Amino acid sequence: MNPYQKPHTLERDSLGRLVLIDAAGNRHEGIYPVRAFPITAPGAGISLMDASGKELCWFDSVSQVPEVELGLIEQEMAAREFMPVIEKITQVSTFATPSIWDIETDRGPTRIRLKTEEDIRCIAGNTLLIADANGLQFIIQDSTQLDKTSKKFLDRFR
Repeated sequence: MNPYQKPHTLERDSLGRLVLIDAAGNRHEGIYPVRAFPITAPGAGISLMDASGKELCWFDSVSQVPEVELGLIEQEMAAREFMPVIEKITQVSTFATPSIWDIETDRGPTRIRLKTEEDIRCIAGNTLLIADANGLQFIIQDSTQLDKTSKKFLDRFR
């Protein structure tokens, strides 16, 4: 057995924070889950960290997380890993930076400001991560699957 998978209990406290109760009965309040590879391998490697960033528990994959805990962990990660998926680029204000992009995401249409070309990063294969001027991260899961117009806009910045 993995030494970081010692018997424990995971629950929420009255404030809605995750609490890990370890094998010795110690309560670790305000813990949070972290994926090792959130974009390229979201189902592999999940760590439960305490408020100071110390790893308390490690799971090699999502399949190793006890079913009763998985729901709590997934709820917490959904709140922490807000990353809209860009499905279409409908308009750009200019082909130089900074520029304003009108985009359609899986969460609806929005407008972002691209400060520099370096704000578009290739993560793996055709997956792109785009940071807007406010620090929000957007993802294009496969740039080859975008429509012709979106590809044209994107190619001007890469």
